[in-house]
Amino acid sequence: MKIRVGAQLHPQQGDYEALRRAVTASEELGYDIVYNWDHFFPLYGDRDGKHFECWTTLAAWAEQTETIEIGPLVACNSYRNPNLVADMARTIDHISGGRFVLGLGGGWKKRDYDEYGYEFGAAATRLRSLGKNMPIIEERLGKLNPAPVRRMPILIAGTGPTITLPIVARHADRWHGAFPSHAEDMEDPIAVLKGHCEKIGRDPGEIMWSVGVQPEELDPFLAKEASTLVEMGVTEFTLGFNGPRWDVGRGRDLLAWRDDLNA
Repeated sequence: MKIRVGAQLHPQQGDYEALRRAVTASEELGYDIVYNWDHFFPLYGDRDGKHFECWTTLAAWAEQTETIEIGPLVACNSYRNPNLVADMARTIDHISGGRFVLGLGGGWKKRDYDEYGYEFGAAATRLRSLGKNMPIIEERLGKLNPAPVRRMPILIAGTGPTITLPIVARHADRWHGAFPSHAEDMEDPIAVLKGHCEKIGRDPGEIMWSVGVQPEELDPFLAKEASTLVEMGVTEFTLGFNGPRWDVGRGRDLLAWRDDLNA
């Protein structure tokens, strides 16, 4: 499986025109996928700084781009009816010509829930709700007319061993594990995911594994961690970029490393 590089553009702390330029630059530089996230307020920096909504932004990116995949890393299961999520994803998939990746997670940021009127509850409850909604989303994707352009990849994020990883094993085409500090941080989650796949008779190789990398840690990552993660089976590496500039050019070394490996 080829190595892939993603750019997660945190939709915060900047103006939309600069964010739009960063999406164009991501495509021109050769990133495989551009992600945003599904929050309502900045996660760091000025807590009341500028911030843009996930799904409407993704629809704009679908129209703006031509080749790069797009998706949320990740959409919060709690905020929307699962049938609606499937319909929105299918629609953006058509706008993009079949480049949408449906990234999903259980949700975790309490302020988002409180200020927008969602019930926060316990983490386990939120994650179990994601598990209950996955068959509904999959069923709706199969009923929609027109259907998605391709068999839409479903990405699930998280490393929880008892709730999240069984959901990954059963439903995910792609898995975003974490932003690990060291390669060995992924050893236990990978082993647990393999165990859950074995229990249901699924080949874990059917699932693409991904991790995140902080741009400021890219040099030591390439020197010490990257090759080990590839040997472990990780094939997608996503850099996170913040506003107001979203300087995706900082990922050139990672893109060059990908190209060398894939060659």
